[in-house]
Amino acid sequence: MKEKSRLNYSWVDDLIHRNMDEKNYLEFSLSDLLKAVLILLISTFVGIVFRRFGFTEANIIMVYILGVILTALVTTHQIYSLVMSLVSVFLFNFFFTEPRFTLLAHDIGYPITFLIMFFAAFVTSSLVVRLKEHAKQSSESAYRTQVLLETSQLLQQVKEKEEIIQVTAGQMLKLLNRSVVIYLEDKESLGNAQVFRVDDRIPEDTLTDKSEKKVAEWVLNHNERAGSGTDLFADARCLYLAIRINEQVYGVAGIDVAEKPLDTFEKNLMLSILGESALALESEKNAREKEEAAIMAENEQLRANLLRAISHDLRTPLTAISGNASNLMSNGAMFDEATKQQLYADIYDDSMWLINLVENLLAVTRIEDGRMQLKLTTELMDEIVTEALSHIHRKKGEHPIRVVSREDFLFAKIDARLMVQVIINLVDNAVKYTPPETEIEIQMEKKEDKVVISVKDQGAGIPDSYKPYVFDMFFTGENKISDNRRSLGLGLALCKSIVNAHGGEICVSDALPHGAVFTFSLPAGEVQLHE
Repeated sequence: MKEKSRLNYSWVDDLIHRNMDEKNYLEFSLSDLLKAVLILLISTFVGIVFRRFGFTEANIIMVYILGVILTALVTTHQIYSLVMSLVSVFLFNFFFTEPRFTLLAHDIGYPITFLIMFFAAFVTSSLVVRLKEHAKQSSESAYRTQVLLETSQLLQQVKEKEEIIQVTAGQMLKLLNRSVVIYLEDKESLGNAQVFRVDDRIPEDTLTDKSEKKVAEWVLNHNERAGSGTDLFADARCLYLAIRINEQVYGVAGIDVAEKPLDTFEKNLMLSILGESALALESEKNAREKEEAAIMAENEQLRANLLRAISHDLRTPLTAISGNASNLMSNGAMFDEATKQQLYADIYDDSMWLINLVENLLAVTRIEDGRMQLKLTTELMDEIVTEALSHIHRKKGEHPIRVVSREDFLFAKIDARLMVQVIINLVDNAVKYTPPETEIEIQMEKKEDKVVISVKDQGAGIPDSYKPYVFDMFFTGENKISDNRRSLGLGLALCKSIVNAHGGEICVSDALPHGAVFTFSLPAGEVQLHE
């Protein structure tokens, strides 16, 4: 398994080593040459001054060695200090050994002195070059760590794909100062190109033409680098790299290297940023899949609850309807008038219960799917309540219902049909769960810019442990309906959805001395009078 992982990243090692070789390749620099010549002249001048004041040859040799060290510090390649070491030997021989101003030496020990001088200068310059390179690498490593930390922090603050790409491209633009094009993977193919340019000199089409996109597609399919600076599609304008974790590719990033190739440090930095981006995209994908799985599980649970509730609770009224109808059809002539009226009433009650259930199911479905459009009009709440009470369960006759309004005319901006359904559900709920002959009160009042309606009963009330859940779909608790028929727990959930859609709130509290109060608010309305 480790071997496989190592092979997966072999192209990265090849990229680094290839560019290290390119970096070590000597490029002529006039400024470095002038620096070396100037240091050589100064060293020679100081040596002449030392000789005038009677300093020994050893002191002059140290001046040249110091010059070699300074050359190693101020130039970009070791070759300058190496040549400086060799030239220093010849200059010392020419200016400071007898016979002077020749390359001859009378003392038999001078060749050894020259050799030691050359190696001493060469070794010290090599050590200085190594120390300088080590310091540069340490600085680059610290900078790279800082950049990656900043990138990681920025990516942790965003959650969406587009935001991740924006942060990634922003970091690359800031650090590389080069135009970037990024393609996200979309169903195993390239998505739309997102171009981020450092300036407007380069047309956007130049980075996204057919030839460039072809290279990006190849990188997506083969999970390898390609484009400018590689052996594959070397004539491309951009260098393309996969945004990936192991074998999972989340996109392709292209960096414009037409004007100047990336050096080793820039490529390493770019690979690290793309790695952070891939981790962020993977986290986004995992979070999205987890959320989708949770939604699917919730939908499946709702569907299962609905089917279970319907199969259990619809059987009783349907059986009663079919049984009563069968009795009327078969034995209707044998029943007295009172028995027939009771059977008719039972059939009516069961059918109305089913109709109310279907209405609630359809309304909940439309609201949950976002297909219910509110038709807001300014309505008189007394008329809405009167309309709702005319549709209440037949057993409302067993409960005195009192309507109290603290305003002569109370208007609300509502969808009349849906608000009638809310009041029907709340009053029907009170009828079902309270003993016969107990009063149900509907109270209406205006508070600031809201119309507040409450439905209060005198039943057993709702336990505090149930109150946070009474508006959840399919929640029924342990309360028994007065006619021993279970509820599907849709009525209060529908009330909450409708009230919230109007911009209002609904809650439940305790009534005194006992019972429950359901209170909801609606936006107040005003009637324009035209005289």
